[in-house]
Amino acid sequence: MFNKRTLAVMKRELKNRLLSRTFILMTLLIPLFIFGILAFQTYVMTYEGNEKTNLVLVTEQKSLTEKVNSEFDSLSFVKTGQISVLYKTMDSISFSRYLDENKKSILEDQISGVIYIPNNSLINKKIEYYSKNPKNNLLFEKLKAPLNNVLLQVYFANKKLTADEISYVREKLDFNEFRVSTDKKIEEEGMGNTIVSFLFSFLLYFSLIFTGTMMMRAVVEEKNNKIVEVLLSSVNSNELMTGKIIGTSITGVLQMAIWMLPLMVVISTSYFALPPEYSITLSMGQILYFLFNFFIALITFMGMFASVGAIFDNDQDAQSGVWPLMIIIMIPFFIAMGMQGNPDNNLVKVGSMFPFASLIIMPARMSLIDVPLWQMLISIIVNIATLLIIFPISGKIYRVGILMTGKKPKWGEVVKWLKYKY
Repeated sequence: MFNKRTLAVMKRELKNRLLSRTFILMTLLIPLFIFGILAFQTYVMTYEGNEKTNLVLVTEQKSLTEKVNSEFDSLSFVKTGQISVLYKTMDSISFSRYLDENKKSILEDQISGVIYIPNNSLINKKIEYYSKNPKNNLLFEKLKAPLNNVLLQVYFANKKLTADEISYVREKLDFNEFRVSTDKKIEEEGMGNTIVSFLFSFLLYFSLIFTGTMMMRAVVEEKNNKIVEVLLSSVNSNELMTGKIIGTSITGVLQMAIWMLPLMVVISTSYFALPPEYSITLSMGQILYFLFNFFIALITFMGMFASVGAIFDNDQDAQSGVWPLMIIIMIPFFIAMGMQGNPDNNLVKVGSMFPFASLIIMPARMSLIDVPLWQMLISIIVNIATLLIIFPISGKIYRVGILMTGKKPKWGEVVKWLKYKY
């Protein structure tokens, strides 16, 4: 079967594909994009920002307080003022009273967090951390070594090593995190909310990419098979696109609601008690916000995916044209996945209220910390405003592109479509 004619066809295909602009750009840009995304996620995970951290460190022994003070004074981030520490000594009863009296200061960020070192930490190395942002892993990584050093100094003062003491040396320092919130009592934070944050981010990312790609391919197929011409004899292009997108979006939200049912059951009943280390502090209101946010995200992105499908005549060209949409979904996804280090830093705050990014970042952020109401409202307003701006633009592109065939249009021509009057 391999002959001169086969060779000629093969040469033609190789020439057309290897020398095509799409092949060259994708070959060069995809590695750069992958390394760029990895570098960006690493940056997000290690980003601390310029905001100052104000800590209160409380112990039950004055001598322990003095040793911590002495140890911290030599640390670079304390010397530079990046982290300021107020040292106090009080017993457990006085400490509980202190937390109640300063709850407002914690919620208003006047106090970033309160570290409590009880006497039994000299046995089990368990240190308590109270904050509205209890999952500040970047802060914990900075403090573990100096605090561990202090505990070892106190533990081994004038002692000889025994088997138990050697075991204590090998034990890692551990922070028990407690969330301080407006309408709830102070409770220990488990891993459940971190898992929910990953779940929200992944489900949004997967659903938007999968549903959007299906929408784009359906539009391309209808355009190629001339089905759209039959449909447009009964409805206009706006009605066709709007019906397709809203129908798909409602289906997507129903599917997501079914996926959320186990989580709803866990947080609304006591029949399925989770272990304390996997406890979830989530409300039905937050689940409903997540579903509403997902509905807005679907309509916004489905409009853009449908317009890309209307521009191109085949899947290959459409795949190259859909990359900008992929990027504005992937970058917020990586921010959401990388915010575990500190979900309350400035980068995450801005991203949770920024067009497109807010749709993915805010649901993940609100599961990790108590987001202020004004930030939630800004996020909703930004998302709805983005939808109201993007949907008519997508409609114009869809209206012109759905009936155009032949040579693939350039992006400059697509921009000119927006100027057409109908």
